Amino acid sequence: MARGEVKVFRVEGEMLIAHDRYPEWRKFTKYVRALKPEHAVERVYSELGSRHKVRRRHVRILKVVEVPLEEVDDLYIIRLSGLERMVKM
Repeated sequence: MARGEVKVFRVEGEMLIAHDRYPEWRKFTKYVRALKPEHAVERVYSELGSRHKVRRRHVRILKVVEVPLEEVDDLYIIRLSGLERMVKM
């Protein structure tokens, strides 16, 4: 199995908050490490669903862009990109 290079993507979009009486679409920007843009979008859906209980149909992905590590302001992504290998215990 060939290994691909993991890239950093900036995913921008909107998510629906309080979808009952007064719906409000809030913008978000998420930095994600993935092999392809499709994988990055899937990761964003997963994170928003688990953290905010937002369904996929309440998320609009507006833009997915590959960015260099120098543009990333998320400390977790920067530190994760600096690792050479991960050891599972």
